[in-house]
Amino acid sequence: MTTVDEFENLRPLLFAIAYRILGSVSEAEDAVQETWVRYETSGTRADSPRAFLSTVVTRVSINMLESARARRERYVGEWLPEPILDEPYDDPARSAELTESVSMAVLVLLERLSPLERAVFVLREAFGFGFADIARVVERSESACRQLAVRARRHVDQGTARFDTDPHAHERLTAGFLTAFRKGDVESLRDLLTADVRLVADSGGKAPAIRNVVVGDEKAVRLLGIYADPLARLGAVLEAQEINGYPGVVVRDADGALVQVMTFDVADGKIAAIRVTINPDKLTHLGPVADVHALEQRVRELRRS
Repeated sequence: MTTVDEFENLRPLLFAIAYRILGSVSEAEDAVQETWVRYETSGTRADSPRAFLSTVVTRVSINMLESARARRERYVGEWLPEPILDEPYDDPARSAELTESVSMAVLVLLERLSPLERAVFVLREAFGFGFADIARVVERSESACRQLAVRARRHVDQGTARFDTDPHAHERLTAGFLTAFRKGDVESLRDLLTADVRLVADSGGKAPAIRNVVVGDEKAVRLLGIYADPLARLGAVLEAQEINGYPGVVVRDADGALVQVMTFDVADGKIAAIRVTINPDKLTHLGPVADVHALEQRVRELRRS
């Protein structure tokens, strides 16, 4: 097998590792490309390409995350991970761990961790790396890696304790949300939400400004209701689709261009959080993106009329 073949066979795994560490599709792709450059120019044939490439992509991702933190601190409004619809890597033996670790809820929580904690968590919890291998990858002792893993797991557990990861619950609530939103049925929408539901929007300053965070079912329903009827009259299409491993909603304009992506956290049989990605820069990898400023103008005109 050639070096190119070895790398291409492992590319899905490398992207999966990088995406979970970085929370960004574009940055993960850059990390994978940098890994290829280092592999191609290393001048030596690795005994285990998987071990070698996993090590390189993890170290590259840690370095990228350290520099990305400063940019994210200057980010306009709320920062959310870039959504993915399909992940190329599949491992039936670890499907549950991989799905949980790629969920929006967990990726948001991982933002609280240091780059090293995040890398250790991803390698251990998602991909089942042993601590001896993790220690070699991050260049720390096994005991230090165990401590990093415990701290990371504690932080994640504190944030996910109330959330339900049952995909059937997500699917049922997503279907109910779509039906109610399409009909503009405010009461049915409210019944789907927890009283303290959080609606978080990531526009990055590049989409029409809406409130970045809305807390409470009344405020969330009011905001959703503002857009339900105008979007329907403009021919927008809402479709259920798996996003980051769980059912979510993709909104397209009448021409099929992406407007936004919505994901949900579920707790006690209801939607506890709605995350809306509107920043067009975070949607371009999914296909053509709508002119959201023009769409917002048409929504305002309809509301006035």
